[in-house]
Amino acid sequence: MNAPSSAAPPPMSWKYCGNQIKLWRTRAGVSREDLATEAGYGIESLRSMEAGRRKPSMHLLQVADDMCDAKGILVAGAQFLLPEKYPYFAEEYMRYEAEAVVIHWFETLLIPGLLQTEETARTLLNAHWPPLDDNTIDERVAARLARQTVLATQTKSFNFLIGETPLRNVLSSGEAHKRQLLHLLAVGKARHIIIQVVPGSGSHPGLNGPFILLDSPEHQRLAYEEGQAMGLLHSEPEKVGLLSQRHAMILQRALNPEASTEFIAKLAEEL
Repeated sequence: MNAPSSAAPPPMSWKYCGNQIKLWRTRAGVSREDLATEAGYGIESLRSMEAGRRKPSMHLLQVADDMCDAKGILVAGAQFLLPEKYPYFAEEYMRYEAEAVVIHWFETLLIPGLLQTEETARTLLNAHWPPLDDNTIDERVAARLARQTVLATQTKSFNFLIGETPLRNVLSSGEAHKRQLLHLLAVGKARHIIIQVVPGSGSHPGLNGPFILLDSPEHQRLAYEEGQAMGLLHSEPEKVGLLSQRHAMILQRALNPEASTEFIAKLAEEL
């Protein structure tokens, strides 16, 4: 099973609400120019919102509802325009992540999402391009933190291989990075959570990028790869087997859990 790999299209909810504005405006005999003037938008901005290329604003829905005598029907569409918790291409993966009994996660440049502090998550989302609005950032930070509750399930197993780079890379401030490192040490104390460091020197298969292996309650293994604007969830035995072999090779290069704890603790002390 493969998730879509193309750049994210505008959400269908944008298109639906935009089309409803256009239909009600046309039915009421309200010109695009008059609605744009009343709402304080340029013609092209209104055209983009009606076409679903741009998210229709709550302000536009309210003005259009009043001008077109929609009796609250257009305003009611605002509930479908709430920020998305995850990028569209990651939604399928999130369902399997919540159900998995074993997760093997390898990261080269970032702290895994399940191990990020709120500060780290917010800093990374603030750096997103194109920029995300504040509501979307808040929603995605909350969703990322909510996912972490799965770590408390002691009947699940979590194995994280983290490259040296994200452990040394200070995203915002030294204080925030130290809190992130201390968080890793705290989480790693649980007997069902293993965190290992992959030293940054030398070449190894992990340099080709991060990936996640998921074992389901039905003993099926899936693999997930994510890029800038795509996510692929694999179930094909050949692809999953290849990534499993790659994971085993990366694991051979990793510090053992005890040495990894010492490594992370030393980095924290230096901040």
